[in-house]
Amino acid sequence: MPPVSATLSEQLELSVTRLAHVLVRGAGTSVSRTAASVLHRLATAGPQRVTELAAYESVAQPSATTLVGRLASQGLVARAPDPDDGRAVLVSITPAGERLLAERRAARAAALDACLAALDAEEQATLAAAAPLLSRLAELPA
Repeated sequence: MPPVSATLSEQLELSVTRLAHVLVRGAGTSVSRTAASVLHRLATAGPQRVTELAAYESVAQPSATTLVGRLASQGLVARAPDPDDGRAVLVSITPAGERLLAERRAARAAALDACLAALDAEEQATLAAAAPLLSRLAELPA
């Protein structure tokens, strides 16, 4: 529990970080957090160049290239020539990658369900009312 004297931002940072750990533990270990993040990025933003993925993940391009190679060997992403630049490659998520993301979401939801079950109905209703605000907060620029 955050200290009562903590600011709202400090309280949220601590609570959200702790909740994120619950969700990460609930997601299983089939792929790393960075790999899952890359898959999510491809699923939501569409095909990307490796340089874009590296920038998005704040990793060096060689690291992103290695990760994409590993994901491709697992059948989770596919590489194709960039139609706008024949020298470049676009990476896209495959149906297997989409299934993996869906499985991870289900596992995280199950972990969260276990936590929510410990709350009473009023507490659950308060969280349900706050959920749209948390989503909006997550979409705002930092």
